[in-house]
Amino acid sequence: MTIQEAIECFFRRSDLSHEQMKIIMRAIMSGEVPPELTAAFLVGIQVKGLSVEEVSAATAVIREFSMSVTVERPDELIDTCGTGGDGRKTFNISTASAFVVAAAGGRVAKHGGRSVTSSSGSADVLEALGARIDL
Repeated sequence: MTIQEAIECFFRRSDLSHEQMKIIMRAIMSGEVPPELTAAFLVGIQVKGLSVEEVSAATAVIREFSMSVTVERPDELIDTCGTGGDGRKTFNISTASAFVVAAAGGRVAKHGGRSVTSSSGSADVLEALGARIDL
């Protein structure tokens, strides 16, 4: 299945199968799909609404592409990742809270992305503070 075929499915309000979604997500995650088609795909699936199969497949592929990090004493580590998407241009509280936890002696593994709907995403804040975010 091509991304164009997937977009056509969404116009017909048809769901993708688990395997079809995995094919499309692998193409997107590997950079094979131009940004314009990725945007059309995301808008189409948002308008149609996500099925359980599509979410499951997308999650599996994103995990395939994720970077695994080995840390000492993982049971003593906390992640303060926010959910994002509130649409209110709010302050990035998850990153600020990571600094509070670290200042109190806690070990923090911070992950997150750039701003989409808020005034700042975790990556934006950390980059502005001079942190290397391209690990």
